[in-house]
Amino acid sequence: MVAPAKLRVVRCGGGNHHGARAVFSADSKYLLCASGDFVKVYSVATEETLRLIGGHADRVTGIQLNPHNHMQLYSSSLDGTIKLWDFMDGIAIKTFTVGSVLVALYAPPAFEDSVFVVAAKNGNRGPFQLISVKLTKAAGQVVEAKELSVILSGVDSSPKCIAFGREGEYVVSVKQSDLNIYFFRKKLAQRFSLRPSKVIEGSNQFSCVACHPTEDCIATGHSNGKIRIWRNFHHKKEYTYSTLHWHHDTVRDLAYSVEGTYLLSGGIEAVLVVWPNESDRQKDFLPRLGSPIEHISMAADGSQCCTLHTDNRITLIDSNLRFSKSIQGLIKSPNIKTGLVVDPRTKALVLNGEPGHLQFYCLQTDQQLFSLDIVQREYIHQAGLHQADLVKVAFGAQGRWLATVEEREEVTDPELQLKLWFFNEETQSFKLNTRINTPHEDHITDMCFREVEELEDDSLILVTTGKDRVFKVWLMVEDTDPEAQQRVSWSCDFVGSYHNYQATNCCFSEDGSLLAVSFEETVTVWDSVTWDLKCTFCYPPGKIRNMCFGRLTCSKYLIGSTDCGFLCCWNLLSCALEWSAHINVLILQPDPLSEYIAAVSWLPEESSLFVFKPNETQPVYIQRNLCRLKIQLAAFVPRDEPEMVSSEKYLWLRRSQLFFLTETQELITLSTKSLEERLTLSSKQLAVEESLPVTPFSLLLGKHRHHQSQEDTDLGKRVVQKQHEQESPAVKELLHTPAHVLPSASFLCTIFINSLLISKENKSAEEVVADEVEMENEQAEDDSEEERDVAEMEQDDPSPVESLGELPCKLSKSQERELRKIRKMDYSWIAAF
Repeated sequence: MVAPAKLRVVRCGGGNHHGARAVFSADSKYLLCASGDFVKVYSVATEETLRLIGGHADRVTGIQLNPHNHMQLYSSSLDGTIKLWDFMDGIAIKTFTVGSVLVALYAPPAFEDSVFVVAAKNGNRGPFQLISVKLTKAAGQVVEAKELSVILSGVDSSPKCIAFGREGEYVVSVKQSDLNIYFFRKKLAQRFSLRPSKVIEGSNQFSCVACHPTEDCIATGHSNGKIRIWRNFHHKKEYTYSTLHWHHDTVRDLAYSVEGTYLLSGGIEAVLVVWPNESDRQKDFLPRLGSPIEHISMAADGSQCCTLHTDNRITLIDSNLRFSKSIQGLIKSPNIKTGLVVDPRTKALVLNGEPGHLQFYCLQTDQQLFSLDIVQREYIHQAGLHQADLVKVAFGAQGRWLATVEEREEVTDPELQLKLWFFNEETQSFKLNTRINTPHEDHITDMCFREVEELEDDSLILVTTGKDRVFKVWLMVEDTDPEAQQRVSWSCDFVGSYHNYQATNCCFSEDGSLLAVSFEETVTVWDSVTWDLKCTFCYPPGKIRNMCFGRLTCSKYLIGSTDCGFLCCWNLLSCALEWSAHINVLILQPDPLSEYIAAVSWLPEESSLFVFKPNETQPVYIQRNLCRLKIQLAAFVPRDEPEMVSSEKYLWLRRSQLFFLTETQELITLSTKSLEERLTLSSKQLAVEESLPVTPFSLLLGKHRHHQSQEDTDLGKRVVQKQHEQESPAVKELLHTPAHVLPSASFLCTIFINSLLISKENKSAEEVVADEVEMENEQAEDDSEEERDVAEMEQDDPSPVESLGELPCKLSKSQERELRKIRKMDYSWIAAF
């Protein structure tokens, strides 16, 4: 593929799923989730991402199925628009411009031509109000929604704080200590407030609301973990409520079943609680769902539900309250401390996952390959509790060895552990080999392996740097004990320091002969065999923030960035500064397969990218304002096959692709391909197959067609038809043109029918002979034709009975015609039975 003149910034994973509730399709085969600026369509059966629907200019805040056409989807966004989609084809049917920032969307079935949104009253900020939007039927793909009606003012911006009652008779809104109900027929509003004595520092404030689907009943969640069931609220003085209590913290979301027989609740405990008949005595639980529950969604047929979690995990649960599946993309971690690392074996991105775990994320499928439990301790969801967490990760060059560092955040005496893991080919997983308690006296700042592919495992070297002002070299040693479980283990071989400065960064040269270690403002270079100090660099001033060696033709250079805003390049042969630039570089990432190095700088509200070679003074590529968010991490991922590029300034894209992780943990990249092109072919094929009806007749017809395609001898006709279908412009127009821009069916009908007709010039020789024989059969009245037919029969089909000395039996002319017809009929479909 030839790259265009300009690259595009593409979001490729990690968008927040918990911005809005997920939606099941009408047949429960698909799950639709808002993810950043896009809507993702997942297959419930295979957990694959089937389609990415993009068109909004900002974050998607709400999605709802069109209640009057279940193949269509409404979506709202912070860009102030509501879009109507054909979500199976990913086609935008219509865009309604509202103008204000939209933070929630509702589409009750009782309102045919209207939807409801929560919009900002003044510009991009609150206060927020619930607005009814009349969806105009005016012509055009982009229209302005002019008929807006304010239903409630001063509502909460969370979509979980508004719910519609049975048959759309009323709408309920909760905010802080107030509950507001608006009755559409009476055009009357009721307000219920919690007693001031009950509201103690916000401990009893409303957090979410849900309405019973068939009864006048409201369930509200509170910040103290309680759930209230409200009834008789039509009359303000006669209302009643009952209380349910299990959660120890805020109730994050509530949802009724389709028939209203039970209520679901979830919160920070990562436990789904079921309240049958709103009873406190018969409640049931589904525990250990991994992370706090943010949203709960029910399927329209009641066969299953799903929970969206704060770490972007999606859990599918069947009607029997049993765990069914888990859709895991890029898991959102509270803090990415490990950096963005590439697994040499699978080319997966490796970083912090759920607490204490290391996630392996596949870029091609937008799914988590597996999660490795490093800390191996139960995580307790409690604020302010110091727990062990994963902070550093490094892979060996071939991916057989993995080094991890975990620490417990203690101010005085940090608890540290260095673990070495070996990849087991039989179990296809990493197995713990060595555990080293307190490898340094203070926090470990950096860690790296000597990356030389041709070296054996016994020549591997691991280096760690720490705030205890030393760096340590770790080597593998053979265990002489015959009863030892491990053949080899790791131990410290050398300890180095420089003028009692803190060691901050370390890296090996490409051939592994040199080790560079930074000590605050000074860079030291060491021989990796004798561990002798070779040279030091200390210009310009400022602590070293990042550091790396050049590669291939630029291996004689060492590049570093400082916190004072300088990017420096030193020549290792002359031990002098080659060049420097005044750039505030936060990230310095070399490409492992080329000489190129990527540097990401940060100015207020702007991240910029610079790609350069150390031996050249000018960058080969500059991308200003790469992202509005601050980029935290970056990594080059090797491609399976080199990319063909047309411009010299894009040569750095040929061997590897550069990925970035923003401060909101959204994964972006520079690419020439759209998001749809990144989907695997199997996913697209699956989407087509799942849309086909599965009936006994369709299965029988499929077997018949499959058998017929294998045993059909009339290949000429089949090839002609196939070529004709592929070359027909009418068929291409029907299959590849969006439905909303196609002309009327009456206009296309004649063109389409004519495209299916086969001209006589295209007939094969076998078809011509068959047509001539059929014409001869129809002219049975002509005696000469009949005699010629009999002669051709006797000549072309000598009977095997004559060879046995028996006389052939003669048939009448009518019997011969019937016999010819029977011989031409195809009975191969019977074999399917």
